[in-house]
Amino acid sequence: MIIQHQEQTLHLHPLRGIYWEEQDILFVADLHLGKATHFRLAGISVPSDIMDDNFSNLNTIIETYHPSRVLFLGDLFHSSINSTWDIFSMFVANYPDITFELVQGNHDIIDTQLFDPLNIPIYTEPLVIGPYIFSHYPLLDTPENLYNFHGHIHPGIQLIGKGKQYIKLPCFHFGTQCCVLPAFGKFTGLAKVVAQKTDAVYVIAEGQVIEVKI
Repeated sequence: MIIQHQEQTLHLHPLRGIYWEEQDILFVADLHLGKATHFRLAGISVPSDIMDDNFSNLNTIIETYHPSRVLFLGDLFHSSINSTWDIFSMFVANYPDITFELVQGNHDIIDTQLFDPLNIPIYTEPLVIGPYIFSHYPLLDTPENLYNFHGHIHPGIQLIGKGKQYIKLPCFHFGTQCCVLPAFGKFTGLAKVVAQKTDAVYVIAEGQVIEVKI
């Protein structure tokens, strides 16, 4: 789905990323790479295809837009370094013409020096580009004339049918001052968000992005 926002063209992709056309930037949040590996190392059975799906989805969305920059809005990795790091390093090396960048999140505890050979800048403060300010956490005080894109929350919205059946779906939630992106990682879960009538909510269902009326 393509929307106009702040006089900018944004592509909302069902694989849970946003492509900003004017700046040629793809931004995603909360990949939590390596989470499944940590669980398996702890003796907890987790399907092995979760990790493959995360990289496959990232590859698909990159190949869709061919951005010049990919911006991770925090929680790129779930915890300390494990074997997933080697896969990520090879993945980044496959795209020498793309600048990968990380706005640091609470789960990003890997030594930042390890990112240097991959030429990945790490931002410890919110990043301003044009009319937008990018962060991991929602900003409590958004600077004037800037709109905040962030992650961290893993938003989902509950839809209720006529027969009292309900379903919770991941969504892009645009409020008056900020938008929270759905978690890109497959193994992340959903947190119910409460939308206001002035908000715009776009759910992801069956490979589509669909606007829902609040």
